[in-house]
Amino acid sequence: MTTTTEKSLYTIMEDRKSVRKYDPTFKMTQAQLEEIIKEATSAPSSSNLQAWRFLVIQDEETKKELRAIGNNQEQIETSSAVIAVLGDAEMYKNVEKIYTQNVEEGHMGEEQKNITINNTMRMYPAAPLEVRQSIATFDAGLISMQLMLIAKEKGFDTVTMGGFDKVKFAERFELPENEFPIVLIAIGKAAAPAFGSSRLPLEDIARFI
Repeated sequence: MTTTTEKSLYTIMEDRKSVRKYDPTFKMTQAQLEEIIKEATSAPSSSNLQAWRFLVIQDEETKKELRAIGNNQEQIETSSAVIAVLGDAEMYKNVEKIYTQNVEEGHMGEEQKNITINNTMRMYPAAPLEVRQSIATFDAGLISMQLMLIAKEKGFDTVTMGGFDKVKFAERFELPENEFPIVLIAIGKAAAPAFGSSRLPLEDIARFI
C-alpha cells in the first residue's frame, strides 16, 4: 500500500478534491497546522515580499460565528480548522528584514541587497492601494494552492472558500488597516467522498503560437 509520503506530486494533485463534508470529531493539533503553513511558505511571491498572512481559527464557538459570516457553509464549523489567508498591502515594510535574512543565509551579497531594498521602497509605496492588494491576492493564490497540496500529502482534506462577507470578517477579527481577507481554507478529515469534477479540454484553454 502506498503511503502519503510515497505518493508522487501528480498523484497528490489528482487526489486533492474540494471536501465539504468533514468529521467534526477529528481535531488537528496546532503543531500540525503550523507545519503545513511553514512548508507552504516556500511558494513564490512578488519581490519575495511574502504578502500573505494567516489567521487560523480552531475555537468551536468562533467557527460558529464565522459560519454566519461565511454564507452558512457547513464546512466552516465541521472542519478541524479554518485557515483565513490574508493579504498585507504594506508588504514592503518587511523588505529590509527579508533581504537581510537573504544575505545571512547566503542567497545574495550586501550590494544586491541594498539595490533590491532601494528599488522596492521606490516602487511599492508609490503604487496605488488597489495595485498592492492585487499583488497580495495573486501571491495568496500561489501559497493557498501549495498549502492544500501539502495538506493532502499529509493525509488531510481541504476546500477553499471565497464566498464570505469580507467586510464583516475584517470587523469581527479586528484586522489592521493594511490587512484584508482573501480566502478561507477549511482543513480536516473528510466524512464523505468529495464530488469529482470535469475539466475543459486543452484546446479550449491553451493557444500555442
